[in-house]
Amino acid sequence: MLDYTKLSREVSYILRHNPDKYGIKLDAEGWCSVDDLIDKLSETPLWKGLTRADLETMIELSDKKRHEIKAEKIRAFYGHSIKNKLSKTANKPPKVLYHGTVERFLNQILQTGLIPKERQYVHLSSDVNTAQQVALRRDDRAIILEVAAQSAWENGVKFYIGNEDIWLSDPIPSEYISIIEDK
Repeated sequence: MLDYTKLSREVSYILRHNPDKYGIKLDAEGWCSVDDLIDKLSETPLWKGLTRADLETMIELSDKKRHEIKAEKIRAFYGHSIKNKLSKTANKPPKVLYHGTVERFLNQILQTGLIPKERQYVHLSSDVNTAQQVALRRDDRAIILEVAAQSAWENGVKFYIGNEDIWLSDPIPSEYISIIEDK
């Protein structure tokens, strides 16, 4: 049986960060051919024999909903290829959003704010539970930060809708961040 979590990470890496390395061509909205992606993945022993049904199962089983397939194309949400599209469609966020982190990152966040690091955007959750799940992937103790999103928006920080649970943003200065839970 395939490790669908590992497959999801591999597909995300290819489509979001390094399509050129794999010879994958993305259109302006981040889509590529399902067949091309399968062909490139199948070149490695781990993904030999991969099928479209495997990609569809990966999407169905994922709690993060990182990818979508339409017709003969697939894309990763928030891929670098759609950054320009996102920058034109900034959206006013809810009053507050949440970010899950762990203790080893807390002091840095409180000093410099939330920055995307290796990602293009800061990832925020619309609810505490989702933020907690994100943090618990890194450590067994989650720290939940509340972001005064509307205040940040009013002072020039751009926010973008990722999906029903996730918001994306430009860097968020520390003055908009407070600790609300430490579990």
